[in-house]
Amino acid sequence: MKKLFTLIAFLAVVMGAKAEWVQDYKIDYSSYSGFPFYVMGYVPEWYDGVMTDFGANYKYVTIDNEDGETSDVVVKTNGGAEYYRIALSEPGWHQYFIADGISTELDGAYTVKAMVKASEACDINVNMGWGWGDGQSMGKTVHIGTSWEEVEWEYTGIGGTSCNLVAQPGTVTATIEWKYLTVSHNQKDQRPVEWLEQLENGNAETAWADPNTLFNDNENNYKICAWGKENGVNVNENGGSDPFPCRIEDDGTGNHVFVVHATDCTDPSADASAWDNQFWIESPKPWKSGTQIKISFDYKASQEAKTNTQMHHQEPSNYQIWYAIGDVTFTTEWQHFEKTITIDDSQANAWSVAFNLNPDVKTATDFYFDNLSWQIMKLDEGLFAAGCNTKTGLEYDLDNAAELVWDDDLEGYATTLGTVGKEDTWVNQIMVSTVRGNDAAFKGATLKPTSIVDDEWVDYAEAGLAKLNLPAAGVWVVAVDPDLMQMYFHMLEGDDPAEPIEINPNTTEITVHGQERDWRGNDSEGNPIEEGGVGEGQPWDNQFFIVANRELEAGEVTVVEFDYVGSVEAKTTTQCHGEPGGYIHWSCIGDVTFTTEEQHFSYTLTIPSECAGKGMKSIAFNMAEIKGACDYTLKNFVWKLEDNTESLIDTEGGKNFFVKEGAGTAPYCPAGINEVVNNKVANNAIYNVAGQRVSNDYKGIVIKNGAKYLNK
Repeated sequence: MKKLFTLIAFLAVVMGAKAEWVQDYKIDYSSYSGFPFYVMGYVPEWYDGVMTDFGANYKYVTIDNEDGETSDVVVKTNGGAEYYRIALSEPGWHQYFIADGISTELDGAYTVKAMVKASEACDINVNMGWGWGDGQSMGKTVHIGTSWEEVEWEYTGIGGTSCNLVAQPGTVTATIEWKYLTVSHNQKDQRPVEWLEQLENGNAETAWADPNTLFNDNENNYKICAWGKENGVNVNENGGSDPFPCRIEDDGTGNHVFVVHATDCTDPSADASAWDNQFWIESPKPWKSGTQIKISFDYKASQEAKTNTQMHHQEPSNYQIWYAIGDVTFTTEWQHFEKTITIDDSQANAWSVAFNLNPDVKTATDFYFDNLSWQIMKLDEGLFAAGCNTKTGLEYDLDNAAELVWDDDLEGYATTLGTVGKEDTWVNQIMVSTVRGNDAAFKGATLKPTSIVDDEWVDYAEAGLAKLNLPAAGVWVVAVDPDLMQMYFHMLEGDDPAEPIEINPNTTEITVHGQERDWRGNDSEGNPIEEGGVGEGQPWDNQFFIVANRELEAGEVTVVEFDYVGSVEAKTTTQCHGEPGGYIHWSCIGDVTFTTEEQHFSYTLTIPSECAGKGMKSIAFNMAEIKGACDYTLKNFVWKLEDNTESLIDTEGGKNFFVKEGAGTAPYCPAGINEVVNNKVANNAIYNVAGQRVSNDYKGIVIKNGAKYLNK
């Protein structure tokens, strides 16, 4: 039986660390002759080293496209792939990469700067993404002017460790030109890092102890640090080629290197793939989520060739995830590669980096590798805890996180966060990790309990970036039993946990006059949409928002209730937003189907993990899922914490409600212009007397920052 105990509380007092501006990524487009990234249907063109988007009046098709489309304009990518530029009769929708392979930290905040201009001033969306699933990207609206200017924008609460940037001009027809782009962050000083080498024989000077080791021999395959695959060599019973311990050859100077003699893959009768020939750098052990790894090697090839990289399981060729260290472009001269990556949840337990040697070049090519190095960061291992106070501004100091030590009374490893008698040291949020010594590594190796109850043991699981919200601010004992995978929490002193309060519904009645969706127009190929088809309109052309009075943390459990009725039957979908229109995550309270009979809605909403650190405040209803117009009426709103200790919206008035009626319009507060201004949806925004946001050239009486003007 585990016993209650009291520890002598302590807190390590550390001077604030100096912040340093760190550049994580830079791309100078003038160093390329064509588009260097994966093509998503649209191909920016190169003129005098400037990446040029000619707008939504064009599309791009491969020269061997199935429809036989051609044009007089042929566009080549940096890898040599060819596309026809095709003029459209109506603007289509387009997007394209502007950066890829950006190393990021979980929960990080990043500033992007780009030298860019447009033929006409325009606003475009730019997504920072760390995967292709729902909730694995974050969008920002970027304004581009007509003169060369370094435009700057930010992302916070990043959920991955390798990101890309995708520009989404959509149907914008302006020509947009890009010169360069950088990604940076402000990082405090951290303790010096020591790196430990993991590979043996990375310099290829020692012959393999057993060159007959099989790639699927899990007892021995990790002893081979370099594997090769050559199409037609080491053929298996299925007619494919299996990996083998990589060839070690003299490069003619007495130096030994690893070599893959990639065979010709241009046979039109064969189904050629980027992975027909491959190379692997194998680790001696799998990598846990949150582990930071530095990989370096020297490389060259018999001709210029781009390769892409993936993560594989212990057996080389056993695919795990499509991304690893980004694309690597070989030339005929030796180059040195070095990059530090952080293993994310999708890469966890991977063993090797795979190089696909034939994504572009299919002809026979010799690929050479030397001085392979796979290093891991030396970290303190054990159990560590750090706390912060989100209300007082007390910040995490992960470098000096407290180590949990064995306690006989608790029968677990324990520590105390905060100092008894010093209220300014109280914490209301903590993180518990299995490593210490680097912030990114600490965040990636955290533990997450099923719940937090004072003086009780609860189960936990491993989870990256698990920030644990405590029932109240105070001095807290935290203990871990790693054998039973349980955690314990006990408050020594602090605020009283919030007591339940009486929460009355807000009876404000809101009607959204949803306009008919723009369901006609042209499809993505520019062809007129026939009657009955779905056109260019979007489900979010009409919207309704319930906006909380504060930002919500991932994991908070809330209850949403309201009464609702529609003029016709209409399904709506819901999303998590920050401020109205600030999309965060696709899933919120599920679908809500309106009928002509009044109904009552009730839903227990746990704020999704995808909202962590992103300022989630709003529930967005997409009210253009149907084609036709509909009047949506809602009233008697409740949005509260599940334990009834807080109402997240006012119990009267309309400042917590916003509507958007029609494509291209902005959310506005229907209950009155004063509430629009007080809620600060947009600084210096202009509204008419009905509370609707309008443009600067609107004629008539307008309200700006709470004052009325006559716009002539």
